[in-house]
Amino acid sequence: MNRRTVIAGLGAAGLAGLSGCLGLLGMDEHESSPAGVESEARAETGYEQTAIDPLEIERDVGPTNETVTVTNYMTKHEKQVGIDGLGERRAAVFNVLTTPQVNILGRELNPVGEMSTEELIDLVRENYDGISNVSHDRDAEVTILEESTTKAQYTADATFDGRDVEVDVHITEAVEAGDDLLVTIGVYPERLRSQERPNITALAEAVTTDIDEGASSGDSGGNESDSDDGSQSDGNESSGNESDDGILG
Repeated sequence: MNRRTVIAGLGAAGLAGLSGCLGLLGMDEHESSPAGVESEARAETGYEQTAIDPLEIERDVGPTNETVTVTNYMTKHEKQVGIDGLGERRAAVFNVLTTPQVNILGRELNPVGEMSTEELIDLVRENYDGISNVSHDRDAEVTILEESTTKAQYTADATFDGRDVEVDVHITEAVEAGDDLLVTIGVYPERLRSQERPNITALAEAVTTDIDEGASSGDSGGNESDSDDGSQSDGNESSGNESDDGILG
C-alpha cells in the first residue's frame, strides 16, 4: 500500500462545500499557510518535524464547471517508539492541518470549521484504509492558538509493517489560524498512552503559525506527490525506521 495522507480528506470535504459561484466571483483559488509546533515543545516531547506537505485538490463546480483549487498544508511530526516484534519505528505521529477559510457575504463555505470530532474522525477512517474499529474514549479541552477547543481521544486498530497495532487517536475541532482553519491529529501505540497522551496535549498547545520550514528532516515530504484521494507515491526507498504501511503514513 502506498503512503496515504490521512487528513487530506479534510480538504476534500472543505472543497465539497464550496459554492459554484466562486469561480464567477474570481475566487477560484484558495491556499492556506502551513503551521507547526514550537521547537521547544518538539524537543521536550521527542517529536521531529519531518515534512510540510501541500495538499492540492481541484474540483469543477457549478453549472459552468468552473475549476476551484484549494491548497491545504499538512505538517508532519514523528517520533521513534518501540513496537513489539518490530523494534524502534516512527510510530508516534502528530499532524497539523491548515485549510483556508472561504467567506462570501459573511458566510463560511469551508465546513471544516463546523465539524465535530465525530465527523472529523469519520474522514480519517474513510481516507486511511489501514485503520479500523474506531471507538470514542474521552473528550478534553485544549487551548490552541489561544482558543479553547475540544480534543477527542479514540481507540482504533491500525496496520504497521503488516502488523496489527492498537492505537490511540487524538483529534481536535478546528480553530482559527489567521485566515485559515487548523486541526491537529495525534496517533501512537495504545500501550504508550501514559507517556504519549501528555505529549500530544503539549504539542497541540504549542502549535504555532510561525513555522520553521527549515526544521523538516525531509523523510518523505520533498519526494511525494498527492492525488485527490489523499494517496501519495514516494520515489525513494523507505529507511529502516519507516514504512509505506505506517500509522497515518
